[in-house]
Amino acid sequence: MEVQKFSYDNRIVKWFAYATIIWGITGMLVGLIIALQLAFPEFFNDYLSLDFLGFGRLRPLHTNAVIFAFVGNGIFMGVYYSLQRLLKTRMWSDKLSVVHFWGWQFIIVCAVATLPFGITSGKEYAELEWWIDILIALIWVVWGWNMFATILNRRVKHLYVAIWFYIATFVTVAMLHIFNSFELPISFFKSYSWYAGVQDALVQWWYGHNAVAFFLTTPYLGLMYYFIPKATGRPVYSYRLSIIHFWSLIFIYIWAGPHHLLYSTLPDWAQSLGVAFSVMLIAPSWGGMLNGLLTLRGVWDKVRDDVMLKFMVVALTCYGMSTFEGPMLSLKNINVISHFTDWIIAHVHIGGLGWNGMLTFGVLYWLFPKLFRTELYSKRMANQHFWLATLGIILYAIPMYIAGFMQGLMWQEFKMDGTLVNADFIKTSIEMKNFYLLRSLGGLLYLTGAIMMFYNLVKTARAGQFLANEEAEAPALRVENVAHEKEYWHRAIERKPIKFMVLSIIIVGIGGIVEIIPTMIVKSNIATIKEVKPYTPLELEGRDVYISEGCYNCHSQLIRPLRFETVRYGEYSKSGEFVYDHPFQWGSKRTGPDLAREGGVRSNFWHYQHLIRPKVVSPGSIMPAYAWLKGERYNIDYSMIDNKIRAMQTLGVPYLRGFDLKAAADLKNQAHLIATDIVKNTPKGALNGVSEASKIKELETKKLIALIAYLQRLGTDVKKVNNKK
Repeated sequence: MEVQKFSYDNRIVKWFAYATIIWGITGMLVGLIIALQLAFPEFFNDYLSLDFLGFGRLRPLHTNAVIFAFVGNGIFMGVYYSLQRLLKTRMWSDKLSVVHFWGWQFIIVCAVATLPFGITSGKEYAELEWWIDILIALIWVVWGWNMFATILNRRVKHLYVAIWFYIATFVTVAMLHIFNSFELPISFFKSYSWYAGVQDALVQWWYGHNAVAFFLTTPYLGLMYYFIPKATGRPVYSYRLSIIHFWSLIFIYIWAGPHHLLYSTLPDWAQSLGVAFSVMLIAPSWGGMLNGLLTLRGVWDKVRDDVMLKFMVVALTCYGMSTFEGPMLSLKNINVISHFTDWIIAHVHIGGLGWNGMLTFGVLYWLFPKLFRTELYSKRMANQHFWLATLGIILYAIPMYIAGFMQGLMWQEFKMDGTLVNADFIKTSIEMKNFYLLRSLGGLLYLTGAIMMFYNLVKTARAGQFLANEEAEAPALRVENVAHEKEYWHRAIERKPIKFMVLSIIIVGIGGIVEIIPTMIVKSNIATIKEVKPYTPLELEGRDVYISEGCYNCHSQLIRPLRFETVRYGEYSKSGEFVYDHPFQWGSKRTGPDLAREGGVRSNFWHYQHLIRPKVVSPGSIMPAYAWLKGERYNIDYSMIDNKIRAMQTLGVPYLRGFDLKAAADLKNQAHLIATDIVKNTPKGALNGVSEASKIKELETKKLIALIAYLQRLGTDVKKVNNKK
């Protein structure tokens, strides 16, 4: 049999490994900063009040840095290393590998250069603007092209289970990203979601939940199936269990997104499908976890001594915890307590810090000695990292679980007379402070461990000698004999990568088609309300300010049909309220109260004072101050409003023909009225000798006024309907 010589490309693995570490520490540092902002709001608001350090701007940067920079680079690091060895071939194109690496890093830099400056599409986990979305799709295709060409050029007949997960990751993330990213650009830095209201919410959480599934889960399961057997020297526990695990997971997972929208205005049939499939997810998820843990049977002594395996065991344990908790949170009776609370933050970080983080650390500790052909610089430091990371997860998650339980129960506690015990939302915020302190401590410990790892691995690299091209040899693949062999039925699929890919697309596509298409084409699923009118130009501008400042990270705009919510906030939300919302703004966390019925509840002057000095107006508040919105750099851009109106008309918002030409004048008139009202109610001494006319002229040009106009609009259309009744 002919034996062919070739070499593995370790250079690309090294590049992604260093990128994983550097971006991981960066993302964790930003996460620690925003955790400290909630624990010490006075310091960050009073002494460090900078627009680009605002919580609403940094929180999307944190999530994108951890998901796409840390985990993303970790995926590619593991895939490039394992794929070559599983297929017994070098990557098909070194040039495509290089393009992929630098393209992905450029995308991350673009995120860093836009999100802190309020340039965002406002869709959770998909905040990057339209041109960055296009770059993501292009670079993703570069990776997929290189991966599939390598698979077709392989020297191994059958595709190992890890490669199944890599294929599912590529095709599904591409589908999710492209479908969710349909946007209408109006400038280089601004676009509007093609979808509106309920439709946008369904598409967003179809993407959001399955981005967790197919970016944070399936590729890491592939890495688990490769690196645990390699580290233990034992084959995976059950080949047949891996088959069941893979196909059932990718089929069921895609249906579960609607469980993020329980008790919302999403049609009930879609919510019910989301719940049913979420509960079913326990079986394949735990099947994968057990397959990984049982691979360790008989080598527990090795686990005690091998730091890489310690990280792997904790990662699998956290995966099991998270995938049990997720289906439980999808049950309506539990969702009533958990939704919008810090319980969800704990749940997400068990997956992020535990499953993704610990698995990544374990792989890095395993890879560096092999890439640099030396021993790990300090096993003792690696063990210290393990315990710091584990303790950090515990100190992060447990306080957030407790905080979440407290929030959920405090929000719905009634007195004997039928009134709410904690009618003032700030009471719950005050009770959270100690938990936020502990959360920050946990994050600090976790970050400290990651920095120690960076030092340890750099010292390891310097002590060794890097092997860029690792020589290898393997027999040539003889395809002509494959058909004559007797084999297990699934083997026939494994040796046909194109067929495997197409089948994967069909399996994951079924759930999306069944859930999303009816909501798009059946009008009865989205009822309209004739009293709901389009936003005025100033209100539309204010909505854009609301999105750019990331207010949706802390405030919801969705009142569920639950007694404790309607008593606190007003009438429950209807689908027709959101038909002109591009994108929707329901939110997923209530660090502050719901704003769906905020319009007209308080005066313009109250909002003005509250946005500039929230802790003075609402003692105990942890809300950031937005004083910069009345600064020189935050004047309203009148030249863009006509483009925005035309974009809305293209998206189906019924502005009158020619209104775009009058929009700027309309905006100025409404801004003048609000500014006048604020100045008239300002104490004379607070004007600092400036005349009322001058103050009005200065104030009416500021984005702060636009934001107030938007807040004052929220829910007023529905109130008009009720007044008619």
